[in-house]
Amino acid sequence: MRKNIIIGSRGSRLALTQAESVLSQLKESNPHLQFSLSKIVTEGDRNRRLSLDRMAGVGVFVKELEAALLNGRIDLAVHSLKDLPTEIPEGLYLAAVVERLDPRDILVSRSGRLAELAPGSKIGTGSIRRAVQLTAYRADLEVRSIRGNIDTRLRKVSSCELDGVILAATAMLRLGWADRITE
Repeated sequence: MRKNIIIGSRGSRLALTQAESVLSQLKESNPHLQFSLSKIVTEGDRNRRLSLDRMAGVGVFVKELEAALLNGRIDLAVHSLKDLPTEIPEGLYLAAVVERLDPRDILVSRSGRLAELAPGSKIGTGSIRRAVQLTAYRADLEVRSIRGNIDTRLRKVSSCELDGVILAATAMLRLGWADRITE
């Protein structure tokens, strides 16, 4: 058995935070093994101009991780379950799911809570589900599809490109940014 276990992860701040959390848990329960992180750039990371629905196929954030697993470059990959395709390639397994900190969605806004936003306020989300729910709740808001890591999405609010963004609560909590959550 190999003594050094290589954990693959995308290179975003959130992805690395998640991978480091898993690495820490593995070290604690396997003190006789060594662990290291390997950053892997995916098609979804490289091509930020195309919207995700226009990119070829599924798994644009995992294909390179899967290839690295299959060719032995990494021993395991840490990735958000929401980005995994429903069919896992032959030879790979979903080995574990870590506990989610908080299942809710949150709003980060410059203008207050969701109910207080002015009609026509521009709210960004990278999720079709969130866009549908938001439109059902507040049809008077302008819901915009956005891409990018969490830093990019928050920057769109601070630069006034958007009035707010809907994100996963867990992402903000993992990064220690609970104080930036509006609701």
